[in-house]
Amino acid sequence: MKTTFAVRLASLSAAAVLVAACGAKAPSPTAAPAAGAEAANFTVGMILVGPANDKGWNQAHYDGITEYVQKQIPGLKFEYVDKVNPADRPNVKASTLAQDLVSKGAKMIIFNSDDFKDEAAEFAKKNPEIAVIHASGDYSWKEGKNFKDIKNLANMMPEMEYGHMINGCSAALQSTTGKIAVLGPLTNEETRRYVSSEYLGAKYCWEKYRGKNAADLKFKVEWIGFWFNIPGVTADPTKVADELYAAGYDVVVSNIDTPEAAMQARKAADAGAKVNFVHYGHKAGCESQPDLCVGVAYYNWGPEYTNQIKLAMAGKFVQTFVRMPADWANIDTPEKTGFGWHMGNGANDDVKKSLPAFIKGLGDGSINLLTGPIKLQDGTDFVAEGKTAKLLDMWYLPQLLQGIDGKSQ
Repeated sequence: MKTTFAVRLASLSAAAVLVAACGAKAPSPTAAPAAGAEAANFTVGMILVGPANDKGWNQAHYDGITEYVQKQIPGLKFEYVDKVNPADRPNVKASTLAQDLVSKGAKMIIFNSDDFKDEAAEFAKKNPEIAVIHASGDYSWKEGKNFKDIKNLANMMPEMEYGHMINGCSAALQSTTGKIAVLGPLTNEETRRYVSSEYLGAKYCWEKYRGKNAADLKFKVEWIGFWFNIPGVTADPTKVADELYAAGYDVVVSNIDTPEAAMQARKAADAGAKVNFVHYGHKAGCESQPDLCVGVAYYNWGPEYTNQIKLAMAGKFVQTFVRMPADWANIDTPEKTGFGWHMGNGANDDVKKSLPAFIKGLGDGSINLLTGPIKLQDGTDFVAEGKTAKLLDMWYLPQLLQGIDGKSQ
């Protein structure tokens, strides 16, 4: 999920603190249905924060419609606008672009970034006859701290924290130095949750499968300031990735939308370093450097988009907060799972041997990484000894976890 770019422009030293997604089961619908439409006349509009072909977050949304939904719902029309951010489209509001899509016949609008959460809410209030999906955010989570009663607005987000746990585990199984780094976007509750999930996965697999001491695991995050490079605004992810590989971090886990971790891994490998990367967001994330890719946790929006679009067509779209779980037995089958994990060609024998057991344990509950004691960076308890947290308890994570080298704000 994507977060506020405008805040970064206003103050590059301050962390954006907008909300992201996490949790377990979707609450019950909270409002009456929005108006529907016949399938033959139905157009879906989408507002993308970045380019539709980024092989990351944005392409996962785009492909969810074009590669999946349109096959499930023949004749469905699709209109989109990408690169909707202040750098690419200065002074352009997402809600205005959404209104333009309505003028082209859209009866549903999907906003794909947390950066759009207020724009999505404003648009939904002004257009009660339009079904609105915000693909992230928590305004429709009735038990959350930011609930807004907007009857035609739904929030969607896969349980990707598990995907990041898998990414972290794969990195720990792959690393020969015990030095793992995350190429991070910006700091907020969502990104802290994802990096912390990666650390929990890495720590468990470092100890359990590698038989090593947690104190010997060096786990670091470097933030660039946004989800992709904005020259003059963010830190240059190419330079950051170079510095991490040069410092001896032999596996870099990318949490940004673009492939700098992969490309600089190739540069380091060609210079003689033994390095690998782990990607995130889109299944094609390994393709740029397949021999160096350990794997990729990827979003799979198509099945739930199909469900929500069919509800809107039938006049049964409701305000709801949807968390898409994995199909653990089919975690690399896009037709089935809410999020996926794909093993790369660069995975070593330890990854191939132990990661399937880790994934199975997450799925059947025999492995629960949220069992205490787990502490935040300042030493306070996140999960007390003898207690076990739920995934939703990570939603508003205020700090990174103890054991992670990096800034929480």
